[in-house]
Amino acid sequence: MLGIEFLPALLYFVGLYFVPKSPRWLVMKGQTDQALFIMKQFTNVEDAQKQIHDAAHSIEEEKDKEKVKLTEFFKPAYRWVLLIGVVVAILQQITGINSVFFYAPMIFEQSGIGTDASFIQAILVGLTNLVFTILAILFIDKLGRKPLLVGGLVGIALCMSLLAYGFGSATYQLTDESIISLPEQLDTSRLENMIGVVFDNDVKFKQALRSSLGEADALVYESQAITASISMNPMIILIGILGFVASFAISIGPVMWVLFSELFPINIKGAAISFVGFINSLVSYLVQQFFPWQLDTFGSSTTFLIYGLFAAVGVVFVIMVVPETKNKSLEELEGILIKK
Repeated sequence: MLGIEFLPALLYFVGLYFVPKSPRWLVMKGQTDQALFIMKQFTNVEDAQKQIHDAAHSIEEEKDKEKVKLTEFFKPAYRWVLLIGVVVAILQQITGINSVFFYAPMIFEQSGIGTDASFIQAILVGLTNLVFTILAILFIDKLGRKPLLVGGLVGIALCMSLLAYGFGSATYQLTDESIISLPEQLDTSRLENMIGVVFDNDVKFKQALRSSLGEADALVYESQAITASISMNPMIILIGILGFVASFAISIGPVMWVLFSELFPINIKGAAISFVGFINSLVSYLVQQFFPWQLDTFGSSTTFLIYGLFAAVGVVFVIMVVPETKNKSLEELEGILIKK
């Protein structure tokens, strides 16, 4: 099963041979004609010549500057563009994408559809991510970076709100019939005090389960007990999660990295992308670590509502602050974002 991952890795390796060299890098190496040839494959001759000329001029200016030191990286001149990068890096992960990927089976279980169905629907999550990432590749140069970011974040906010509504409207009740479906190893007589009691959220149900079974057994049988007791429309959860993944995959998921490659000035690009990449990974780790705790403490509904609110804030930030980088050279963006 793990060997299947060899195929996309092989395709990626082969595909690298078809990626053209960076025109800016070619200009730096004195291969201006080759740089112009590559640029003309993506734009008209006049625009290609202008961009190569601007790149050559920028490179000549940079030769007179010292290599960027760490202290210069945080100077006021770069503060604004760095702030945009950091916020976008945080925003990509704080909407909860990796929590959904890693805990998709558990989320689906908590909607009451059962373990087997939850794994099947988790596969749908992966397929949805693949399809909409391909769509992002097709539309990113037609629509621009900013429209995709805004549209995707709006979709994320709406889908997270739908998930919050779906779990918020759920009720939990063990009955004489549903308790039979629990594992035979569990002494169900310990749950008699919960039979017939209706819980209006998952936090209260889990607390009652711990009170009846103790911490250790409650942790072991929690997912089965939730599946046996929950009453909700699981289709709402499926639509919400697939919509969320689709919105992420066509927007801030892949678009963030394209934005970073175009946003930062050439003299700090390597250091800046490494820095915001580290921030992105750190936030991803923290979100994944705290997600089970959030579900246990706040409940599914509130947890997804929080993610939706983060996405809504992101919409405002992108509209008000993030520049459109489509068809803009590094020199044009530097003139807009960098304080002289």
